[in-house]
Amino acid sequence: MSERTSALYAALRRTRAAQRLLARATTHQRDEALEAVARRLETDRDAALAANAADLAQAADLSPAMRDRLLLTPARYDALVASVRALAALPDPLGEERLVAERPNGLRVFRRRIPLGVVAVVYEARPNVTVEAASIALRAGNAVVLRGGSEAVRSNTVLAEAVRAGLADAGLPPDAVLFIEDTARERVTELLGATGLVDLAIPRGGPALMAFVDAHARVPVIRHGAGVCHVYIDREADLAMAVNVAFNAKVSRPGVCNSAETLLVHDDVAAAVLPALGRRLAAAGVELRADEAARASLAAAGVEARVATEHDWDTEFLALVFAVRCVPSLEAALDHIATHGTEHTATIVTADVEAAERFLSEVNASCVLWNASTRFNDGGELGLGAEIGISTSRMHAFGPMSLRELTAEKFVVRGDGQVRG
Repeated sequence: MSERTSALYAALRRTRAAQRLLARATTHQRDEALEAVARRLETDRDAALAANAADLAQAADLSPAMRDRLLLTPARYDALVASVRALAALPDPLGEERLVAERPNGLRVFRRRIPLGVVAVVYEARPNVTVEAASIALRAGNAVVLRGGSEAVRSNTVLAEAVRAGLADAGLPPDAVLFIEDTARERVTELLGATGLVDLAIPRGGPALMAFVDAHARVPVIRHGAGVCHVYIDREADLAMAVNVAFNAKVSRPGVCNSAETLLVHDDVAAAVLPALGRRLAAAGVELRADEAARASLAAAGVEARVATEHDWDTEFLALVFAVRCVPSLEAALDHIATHGTEHTATIVTADVEAAERFLSEVNASCVLWNASTRFNDGGELGLGAEIGISTSRMHAFGPMSLRELTAEKFVVRGDGQVRG
């Protein structure tokens, strides 16, 4: 059997046909579908939570961060259902048209927002992605192909079937959501090579998954890569604010991609801020890995820290581990972030407007913040609604991807008989 006649490619052709039908649906029809999906999820709540418990029981070898991403508590499940309904309250980007130019020959040039088409999402551990990716894609008129990891296959199967049933309830094609139950890497290879059938692939996972995608992708890819996120405490920082921001950025949920992994502290305030922050972090169970200057300031307060290695500056710990470095200047902080960051998230704590604006201008990250925790790089927190992920690719989408980021613009030209000479 050739690749193009495989069962997956046959399913992808059905999904592509379903996307054309979905793209013709009105805003009202797509909103009704979201409500139907939410009702199906409510009906299947017990089955989904039981499936998730079974997945967790088989996932004893996962890291704490991966187990946290896999876990669906009742509260998380209810929030997931609420996020589906919340999408309907957001403006519909489809059909939005803006005038670009009126040409001397009378042509009027517009740009109209359209769906991207068929979006494939390859992800690990996170069953919430099954619902969020499908719902966001559908609201923006896209079909979606979902390929989760083996550790969440029971959870994902129940959730995907609920979404497909909701589409059918609303009179829209359930084939607009394709869930790939086969977790073999060969299916991912097929999916990444499905030119003409898949318009965009979005991988969400660790370095091994990203390397695999880089090696096999023939369709366009927007990476949702590692989050080596930074907090920089400047010499002009409010010290109480700095402690609160850095603590929240590391501790509030360490296993997610917008958690801070490296703390940079200006030499001039290290002795003042690190003792209080170090004690608070240590009390929360955070392991500190610091350079010699930072270790000295921490030791003065009785806080132990391991010697940081060069590898630590490049590591997404996804755990209660914080790399700490003292820097002599804003310039040095910018250099460190440029060298070791992953263009995900970085924040500066300072009262110096000039320093803050330079940081916001020069740091290449999908979200840069001033006097706020890195944990705010999230679609819901930024007012975008649910997100399909956080793009670390500097393409049309950079940062949280919600409805508008799953659309493109085409040119629409209106004339009255013009011809080109």
